[in-house]
Amino acid sequence: MAAAALQRGPCFRSDPGMAGGMENRSWKRQVLSFFLCLCVSLGACETIRYSVPEEKKSGSLVANIAKDLKLDAGKLSGRSARLVSKSSKQYFELNTGSGDVIIKEKIDREDLCGLRDPCLLQFEIVLENPLQLYSMEVQINDVNDNSPKFSKNEFVFKIPELLPVNSRFHLERAQDLDIGTNGIQSYAISSNEHFSLDVLSRGDGSKYAELVLEKQLDREEQAQLMLILTAADGGLPQRTGTARVRVNVLDNNDNFPQFSQSVYKVQLMENSPKGTLVTKVEASDLDQGSNAEITYSFGQVPDRVLTLFQLNPFTGEITVLGIIDFEDAAMYEIEIQATDGGGFTSHCKVLVQIKDMNDNAPEVTLTSLTSTIPEDSFPETVVALFSVSDRDSGDNGRTLCSIQDNVPFALKSTLKDYYELVTQKPLDREKVPEYNITITATDRGTPRLTSVRVIRVQLSDINDNPPVFNESSYVMYLKENNPPGLLIGTVRAADLDTEQNAKVTYSALPGNIGDLPFSSSISINSENGNVYALQSLDYEQTRDFQVTVRAADGGFPPLSSEVIVRVVIIDENDNAPFILYPLQNSSSPATDLVPRSAEAGYLVTKVVAVDGDSGQNSWLSYQLLKATDPSLFAVGLQTGEVKTSRPITSPDSVKQKLIVLVRDNGEPPRSTTSTLNVLLVDGFSDAYMQLLDVPQEEEQQDTLTLYLVISLSFISFLFLVSVVTIIAVRLYKTRQCREQYVPSSRTFYSDRNFPTNPAEPSGTGTLPQSYCYEVCLSTGSGTSEFKFLRPLVPAIPFDPTVAGGSILDFQINSQLKGKKESVREGRTSVSEDSIPRSSGEGCIVNKVIGINENCGQNGWLSYQ
Repeated sequence: MAAAALQRGPCFRSDPGMAGGMENRSWKRQVLSFFLCLCVSLGACETIRYSVPEEKKSGSLVANIAKDLKLDAGKLSGRSARLVSKSSKQYFELNTGSGDVIIKEKIDREDLCGLRDPCLLQFEIVLENPLQLYSMEVQINDVNDNSPKFSKNEFVFKIPELLPVNSRFHLERAQDLDIGTNGIQSYAISSNEHFSLDVLSRGDGSKYAELVLEKQLDREEQAQLMLILTAADGGLPQRTGTARVRVNVLDNNDNFPQFSQSVYKVQLMENSPKGTLVTKVEASDLDQGSNAEITYSFGQVPDRVLTLFQLNPFTGEITVLGIIDFEDAAMYEIEIQATDGGGFTSHCKVLVQIKDMNDNAPEVTLTSLTSTIPEDSFPETVVALFSVSDRDSGDNGRTLCSIQDNVPFALKSTLKDYYELVTQKPLDREKVPEYNITITATDRGTPRLTSVRVIRVQLSDINDNPPVFNESSYVMYLKENNPPGLLIGTVRAADLDTEQNAKVTYSALPGNIGDLPFSSSISINSENGNVYALQSLDYEQTRDFQVTVRAADGGFPPLSSEVIVRVVIIDENDNAPFILYPLQNSSSPATDLVPRSAEAGYLVTKVVAVDGDSGQNSWLSYQLLKATDPSLFAVGLQTGEVKTSRPITSPDSVKQKLIVLVRDNGEPPRSTTSTLNVLLVDGFSDAYMQLLDVPQEEEQQDTLTLYLVISLSFISFLFLVSVVTIIAVRLYKTRQCREQYVPSSRTFYSDRNFPTNPAEPSGTGTLPQSYCYEVCLSTGSGTSEFKFLRPLVPAIPFDPTVAGGSILDFQINSQLKGKKESVREGRTSVSEDSIPRSSGEGCIVNKVIGINENCGQNGWLSYQ
């Protein structure tokens, strides 16, 4: 039975909240209000309090009010005792027969009061006759009939790793409908090394818990923690409630990339092709996401490594980029850096050992070389000192050295890899002036490589050989009428010695040509042996002559040798044929008329020519050089007759132009041409009519041809004007020269026997005229021989009428002379002038004036 406690107090002490909820709900409440007013009017009321645990069964006794109110239980029914509840629901009922108040319906404190404490149910006992009102309260005591409960079965926390220790995380409270000690009294967390639980109390006494970080989280060790949170009340028996706490550890970039190896050792064959895989480095990162994305790069490496190797930044593959040479480096130490997405880096080393190949030939290095040694050097004379090296290693770098067998030299090994090249036999520079010694160095690798070095050793000379002419005697040929200073030939002497010992000097021994000494006609260049004619020679006067030439070297003492030079004078074809008919002058050439009815063999004309030479040089031959129609005419080879070679036909052009070549039989042959114009006419009476009436079809040429003809005509006109102008100026200057010429000028000297009349015969000579020549003395020759000759002033021109003869003869002679060589034999006239040594550049020494008897451009003179 529930314990009851009777307490006195005001009649109407009740829960305001419950009273307020019942004021307007039923008539019983109105009646109760009436009785309450009545009670107030009657005086004080007593409040009786009882307590009863919740969850009691229906019918359970709460209290006996008859006993507590000290009333006769039998009178309760007579006084209409009844129980009036202030709540909307009747939890109690009154047994008027016994006075017991029993539980009418099972009471759940949590439903009735929730967390309010104390939980009271108020009701009144009303008695009539007399009217009495007793206030009663029943306290519903809590029993531990509810377990703690969380709002969710699982709570998720996302906590970054490396969070500082003692960091706190608030946990949601569990709910327990019970109160007091039956409510939640404690929290607990499952055992772990990272978190602890701190249970705290609020101001209202309720408990709550916080997770406290005891040890830093590491996602790489444990990415997720699963904890069990337990809430326990204080009832008997104790009830608990649980929930899962899942801690997801968020990643921080707290891990460095880690290579699978700290040092990678690989071997690579030298000369590996580009793109060859050297090795692959791998690094891993315990972080996630971008923090675990790794890129590879070279660390601090020499620039040479960057040119030889290439690193893939994503795969870590190292490949060959350049030329790998063992001789440059036998090993490469490459530092590789791995960087994650957060910027953390780690390093490893890649040791690339290069395997040697026999790819280097031995190298011969000269340390000392005597490139020139005397030809009388003693044996064992050291010529060169050199070393042999091979950049390869092992057998690839071991070398053998040798020279060819056919040389008077030998190799001697001295220090390691050093050799001496020494003489072994006597030397003779005249037999072998120099040696190209081939040094062959071979390594012992596979395949064997060889290098060759050629050393040139020259032998210095001693003067032990005289000059030797390349011929035992010389025969030189000189054409007559040669210009002074003409090179006749060359004598050559060779000296087997060298340098000054081989420097040959040529000179002519004294002798005469007729009554004149050699020095007046022949000059020999002392340096090169060239033989010059100092004056023009005449075949009819001198057929040949001999001179002795000496060649001496420059050694000490000097050695010399001599040779005889024979000079033979050759007759020269110095006259070209002259056309007598038809005359070739500036006027329009003659025109020959040929009837169209002429048959083959018709004599058109005859070319007549003469040659001033004699013998075969005067034999003349004729040939058709050019013609409008070469098939129409033929020229007699020996006669010069121009005949038709076939009958004339109508298509043949009216105007025919022929060029006949007249050539002599000299060597070299000389020739001249004659131009013939032939008109083909139907009758001689209308020849000129036909000449004027040229078929119109020949005059109607293409427009382009007309333009070309006009252009050529204009250019020819300009050329003729220029030629006429030049000729006029030259003629004017020639007249002035003739007027000013004085035979006894102080600047010219001639022989007393020099003939002054050009018309006089010259006796045995073939040249009818005399010339003066400029004489140049040799400045570089020690023998002061004449070296170059130039004509100065020819003889005074003569009047053909004085010497007699016809005008035709004069014209023929003039034409013949115009075709001759520009140089004729004459006497030498020397001009001697003095100038002060202080004279500067541009000082006038003298002036040479020459006169030519010819006319037109044949009379133009030039000076050299």
